[in-house]
Amino acid sequence: MKNILEYLERSARRFPDRISFADPESEVTYAGLLARARRIGTAIASFAEPGSPVPVFMGKGVDTIEVFFGTVCAGCFYTLLDTKQPKMRLLDILGTLERDFVITSHAYDEDLAAFGFEGTIYYLEDLGKTEEDPVLLDRIRRQSLDIDPLYCNFTSGSTGVPKGVLVGHRSVIDFIDCFTELFDITEDDVIGNQAPFDFDVSVKDIYSTIAVGATMQIIPTKYFSIPTTLLDFLVERHVTTLIWAVSAMCVISQLHGFDYKVPSEVKKVLFSGEVMPIRHLTEWQKALPDVKFVNLYGPTEITCNCTYYVIDRMYERGESIPSGVPFPNEKVFLLDEEDRLVTEPGVDGEICVSGTALALGYYNNPGQTAKAFVQNPLNKKYLETIYRTGDLAHYDENGLLCFASRKDFQIKHMGHRIELGEIDRALDAVEEVERACCIFEKNKIMAFYVGGIDKKELAAKLALRIPKYMIPNRFVQVDEMPLTKNGKIDRKALAGRK
Repeated sequence: MKNILEYLERSARRFPDRISFADPESEVTYAGLLARARRIGTAIASFAEPGSPVPVFMGKGVDTIEVFFGTVCAGCFYTLLDTKQPKMRLLDILGTLERDFVITSHAYDEDLAAFGFEGTIYYLEDLGKTEEDPVLLDRIRRQSLDIDPLYCNFTSGSTGVPKGVLVGHRSVIDFIDCFTELFDITEDDVIGNQAPFDFDVSVKDIYSTIAVGATMQIIPTKYFSIPTTLLDFLVERHVTTLIWAVSAMCVISQLHGFDYKVPSEVKKVLFSGEVMPIRHLTEWQKALPDVKFVNLYGPTEITCNCTYYVIDRMYERGESIPSGVPFPNEKVFLLDEEDRLVTEPGVDGEICVSGTALALGYYNNPGQTAKAFVQNPLNKKYLETIYRTGDLAHYDENGLLCFASRKDFQIKHMGHRIELGEIDRALDAVEEVERACCIFEKNKIMAFYVGGIDKKELAAKLALRIPKYMIPNRFVQVDEMPLTKNGKIDRKALAGRK
């Protein structure tokens, strides 16, 4: 297999009338999706050459999925432009892509007007009316390679300009084949999509669905602020599999959603993005005792995830959930500051990854690509590209990888080297703390927390768990944690709070 369209075509042959993707307003069968994608792809091929980017200015929905697969039929790769992002960020992304057009739908006319886009606009309503050109599509397909790019998701860049992580067909196929087999995702599953379509967690949802012929239910983002509506949706849509960000899960457990309703058909819960607070995991385990819970780790640059750990017990507060073991066909190892291999338990090193799942680099950004995608310093014999994640981890006594912190979160304070992640774990171990996050600002450790405990009492309880020099200089009680659009704690927003 060299093109993800083979997933779609196979499932369309096996389950032509099965619903492939659905949202609250619409749905499409596998046969319908394939036909729709081929018509849209024929239209896109008239204005975008194979191998080039296609910016999609749309939100989460069945229509967006149709544009994605239409883009692939045209031999191009897609980039979703979040309609709610600031104008300057959208312009930065379009500048990196070197594109002066977008594909959108009339449903987003208001957002497009707010954006003030001055380039060419192609409307899905028009593209979908194009008559399929099988000769053209066949010619494009014959020329395709498995290393062709499939999508480009933009992350924040250290230079202030967003970085576009470019991922190819081969990497997605390599990962999804392992992912669906390891976690027994089959045609009987209904996947409840939480992640935005410009966030790589959604890649697992979309391509697991079409790889096995499952159904994906697209959950509106607004439902994640209303646990009762969210749980109603999971139950009414018979969702069996959740591949969610940690913060999305915490919305339900923090607001005691399971007291309202338990989605009893859910059989698999796979989470990633941040360290899962033990208190929240325990709430989920108690509500869904027969569910398989899996901790996933990995940055966008290695196609979703590189390690996993199937949770086999309840954890005590203050314990760390392992990141686990590498996915098949991925090499995950640790390097110290001198680029020496770290193998001893308990010793932190930077997580490095090699394998087919590595991204193609940062689009139109050779400088940043060269910094992160480098030759393995342990291999002097032949070309072996690795990705340096910037994350720190160590091995436990069982040889399992355990995430420690971001290198950016490793600080020097009062003469001591400190991992902010260790303080976060100590805060999470305090019974009255629901969520917590530490940042380092103006040479002070600041702890933000949600929970009903006095700041002095919290400091006293931390003193029982961590050294005095690690006790935060300031505690800030908040009603809730600000989140990024991808569902992670927004540390920049916290830094602005007093």
